[in-house]
Formats: sequence, C-alpha cells, structure tokens
Amino acid sequence: MLATPEAFDADPGLVWQFYSYRRHMALEAKPNKAHYALAELAKKRANFITLSQNVDGLSPRAGHPASQLHLLHGSLFDIRCTAFYCDYSEKDNFTDPIAPCLAIPRKGPQPEPASTDKTGAEAASSLYAAMKLPGSQQGEVDISNDRVPLPQINPEDLPRCPKCKSGLLRPGVVWFGEALPKDTLEAVDNFIATSDKIDLIMVIGTSARVYPAAGYVEIARQKGAKVAVINTDRADTPKLQNGLPCDWIFEGDAGTLVPELLRSVVGDV
Repeated sequence: MLATPEAFDADPGLVWQFYSYRRHMALEAKPNKAHYALAELAKKRANFITLSQNVDGLSPRAGHPASQLHLLHGSLFDIRCTAFYCDYSEKDNFTDPIAPCLAIPRKGPQPEPASTDKTGAEAASSLYAAMKLPGSQQGEVDISNDRVPLPQINPEDLPRCPKCKSGLLRPGVVWFGEALPKDTLEAVDNFIATSDKIDLIMVIGTSARVYPAAGYVEIARQKGAKVAVINTDRADTPKLQNGLPCDWIFEGDAGTLVPELLRSVVGDV
C-alpha cells in the first residue's frame, strides 16, 4: 500500500511516482458542468458550502471559492513539507511534473516492419519517419500497468521544501492512518452550528456510507434540510435515521443533472 506515511518513509520515490501520475491524469481531465454550477452557486450564495471527498483538484479549477470549499481528504495539488519543525505548505500547485524526475516516460520511436519489401528500404523509411515524430505523438508509457518497469528515483531529485531547504515535500492528501484535517472539520461543524436552519443538502455522486462525511446528511436533516440525492444508481442513497426516505432522488450523471437543477439560480454554465 502506497497511501501511508510508512510507505513514504520507506520509498518516497515510488510514492511520488504514484501521486505524480495521479496528478498528471487529473490534469488531463476537465471540470464538468456540475463543478461549474456548484462554483457559481457558491459565488451567488454566501451561505452555501461544498464538502468534497475528492482529491482531483477539479473544483478549484472550476473556480469554486476556496472559502466555501472544504476538502475532507485533501488534494493531490496541495503539498507540504515533511520536516518535523517546518510548517511549509502550498495549495493548488498544478505544476506537472512537480519535479523533472517525475516526468512520465515516453515511448521511443517504433518503426513498422515491412510485410513485403525484403531490401530494407521500407524498414529504413519507417525508422526515419518514427524518429521524426514529436514527443507528444510518441505517447506516454502506461506506468499504471504493473508489468511496466518504473525508473528508480534518487530521493535527492524529489521535490524539496523551499522554506527549510532540506525537508521532502509530500502530497497534501490524507493517508491511511492519518487524521482528517482539523480545520476542515471545524469549518463544517461551525457552519452547521451557526446556521439557524439548513434548507437543503445535496448528496452528489456518493453513497454517503463513509463517516464522518456521511453523518452530515442526518445532521443537516435534523436542522430542517431537505435531502436531494444525485447519483447514477438509484439504490445508492444515504441511510437516514428511522428509515426515512430522501426527499428527492435524481438518477443520472451529475454533470448533466446538477446544472439543470441549479439553472434558475446560477443560469447557464
């Protein structure tokens, strides 16, 4: 398992390769219309917050106000120093790769063998054509494939803290065995505690089975909130106390449904 402090201590190069690949793939993705609709809702309604269990950085890239976005499991694009006495951290670092040694290897030129020509002319022509391909056309090696060997990373080449100059930087995600971010929990708890009434909680793309996030559905409902579920699986809904049903269940793709549901407030996104 790579998502632990112990794994990072044992082989920081391997752990960084894993997370650098995830950062790269997340940057290949684009925020969908649900991300933009929620960002617009936050801009228009100061008393709206989003609690997300995603680490993919799509909500910040959609322009969601940071003060109204709470990331329960951190973010692939947050980094912090591992040195005991250093408090350096940085949010929304979208540099890819974050260090040159973490660049995803690319496939080399691959000449196509001739099927009929025996003189070598076609082979030579194919080789020269392959060598002229720009790197982007050569393609990246799929390092998520466990049969693909990974290059060995020298720890000295990994991202270093710009403040203390010695500590290794690490991804700002919550690893197994680590506590959830205290400031995030306090912010959400304070929002609920200081709200006289909550009108609505939207449960989007999650079964709400994992705590403490799942517990907020019932807490909000006890403060008067209607519960709207947006999910591709109608059966994958939160379990409320006393077996009460959710108020609305919208079955389908959140990227399509959420903008439609919020259109009267946020307009077209």
